[in-house]
Amino acid sequence: MKQFVVREHEIEPVPGLPGTLPAGERILWQGRPSARLVARHSLKNIYLAAYFVILAVWAIAAGLSDGQPVGGILFAVAVLTAIGALLIGLVELFAWGVERTTLYTITSERLVMRFGVALSMTLNLPYRRINAVSMAPRGKRGGTIAIALLPGHRLSWLVQWPHVRGWRFSEPQPALICLDDAAGVAEILARAVIAWRNSPAGAHGKTGVARPLEPVIDAPDYLPGGHAAAAE
Repeated sequence: MKQFVVREHEIEPVPGLPGTLPAGERILWQGRPSARLVARHSLKNIYLAAYFVILAVWAIAAGLSDGQPVGGILFAVAVLTAIGALLIGLVELFAWGVERTTLYTITSERLVMRFGVALSMTLNLPYRRINAVSMAPRGKRGGTIAIALLPGHRLSWLVQWPHVRGWRFSEPQPALICLDDAAGVAEILARAVIAWRNSPAGAHGKTGVARPLEPVIDAPDYLPGGHAAAAE
């Protein structure tokens, strides 16, 4: 799958794409993850804040139990609060960086993911490589869309993180994470993949051999007859 990952795109003829679109290919949607949702669901900032609150409560309880002076207890709580605030601030900053450096593009022929806070990369996924798609809700309208690849096509979980389905280390699945309107994007992607598979190129492939049409969206709202499945 390495041939689909490009590490250099300082000059983008089209924002989010490594080159100009071929004749007949159209951009159907472009968007970014939400920094707020990334911080909450991918980076777990709420759990981090809760951890330091527990530490502060524990420091107060232990200090009072040991008879320590109030000044010493307040100092310990202040140190924990400062460390917690610094770490949460770094998490929020990284989430902002993920939003600013990421651009997802759905075209009539492929899915393109440009991402990377420290090292920019572009993942180019032609629809012939996609086996199935699943969506997990994130809040009222938000969600993450995971892409299952056909057997034989794999990616590095670490290289793809955080744009990857959680807890799938043996079979990493790239994901459009923390979208504000995931259901709408999933429908656009489903229609695009189905349209491509119903086209001569999708039905026969480059080799001219007919291919069976695998389910694209495994949720009944997007493909009749599918079964509901959520991405972690």
